[in-house]
Amino acid sequence: MNANPESESFSDFPDAAPAPGRTRRSLEGRLLRRLLSDLGDPPVEFVLWSGERIAPDGAAPGIKIRIADRITLFRVLRDPQVQFPEAYSAGKLEIEGDLVELIALIYRGMAKDEGRDSFGSRLARWFRSTRRNTLAGSRRNIHHHYDIGNEFYAMWLGETMAYTCAYYPTLAATLEQAQIAKMDHVCRKLQLQPGDSVVEAGCGWGSLALHMASRYGARVRAFNISHEQIAFARERARQQQLQDRVEFIQDDYRNISGRYDVFASVGMLEHVGHENYAQLGRVIRRSLCSAGRGLIHSIGRNHPGLLHPWITRRIFPGAYAPSLGEMMQIFEPSGLSVLDVENIRLHYALTLRHWLDRYRAAEDRVRRMFDETFVRMWRLYLAGSIAGFETGTLQLFQVVFTTRENNHIPLTRQHLYST
Repeated sequence: MNANPESESFSDFPDAAPAPGRTRRSLEGRLLRRLLSDLGDPPVEFVLWSGERIAPDGAAPGIKIRIADRITLFRVLRDPQVQFPEAYSAGKLEIEGDLVELIALIYRGMAKDEGRDSFGSRLARWFRSTRRNTLAGSRRNIHHHYDIGNEFYAMWLGETMAYTCAYYPTLAATLEQAQIAKMDHVCRKLQLQPGDSVVEAGCGWGSLALHMASRYGARVRAFNISHEQIAFARERARQQQLQDRVEFIQDDYRNISGRYDVFASVGMLEHVGHENYAQLGRVIRRSLCSAGRGLIHSIGRNHPGLLHPWITRRIFPGAYAPSLGEMMQIFEPSGLSVLDVENIRLHYALTLRHWLDRYRAAEDRVRRMFDETFVRMWRLYLAGSIAGFETGTLQLFQVVFTTRENNHIPLTRQHLYST
């Protein structure tokens, strides 16, 4: 269940004689010592190309970071959030120890600045992305991440091909069991009944739509702009003989038409763009019948802020994880009533640990498909995501809502946990 610890070979960086004592520390060493101090002196040791070692005073470092050369060091010091992962991906920075724990230590060290709303942070939010989520921009952004091959994702997502947070009824649950439990949890929250009409915005590889149709008797129209995902989902619907109950549409959520009993969106809001939340709310409101209900499942944050800049550069262009306050900008202008909010971030940490274990087991195949840089980049992305959810840097919100005039709502939450 635990992620494989990261233990890299240092053979590419031959050892030199140890540097002189701390009193003769180099300029590079002094800069790294300051960096460790700023992070709260975590038990981490840097090893320079010269053999010089820098660690917090009196600490027994459990993790070592070896830096290949002076250019790499100064790039990292100039822009650590981007250049540290860039150097790791390029093999210019090697780590001995648990990669997840290292990133968690860094996040905890940075937590003292969490929530500060300086002029610089406000300016950064205003310029939040150079790859905006317009109709054309969304297609480019989704293609960058999701259309790199279904075979790649199948190596580590498991049988359901669900690329969103699972729900673990017990710690012993397998990834597949937890993904099915997540889909049931969503369906119970939506009070899904046979014959209900559902529109799903951002359906991934189709697992939730097919689950709603096969297990709950719903009729589903599912929208997605990823060509590879839609092709995969349609083939699965054909194999399960559900073409008459599930329609997979390759189109943007903004083009949803018709009226439905249920609106569902699991793992799509991160790609909408904060500037489009009011428009999403209008799409939802015009799509729901008078007694309609809905659920949005999204990565989030405790306060407004940008996703990690390296993630938006290399992995998820155009992505944004909202705070709950920002999510309300979907519901409030459209008169939608929030019924329930649940934060299941620790379930996402467990999900990611399962994904990372499977990814590590498949790295040789991934290397043959892409290259070593890609292997290391995605390894770091998955490990960093685990650390983000385990430290509370990231949250996972499920928000249930309905139209304001709907009184056909449960008086208790008993239905959520009845099987």
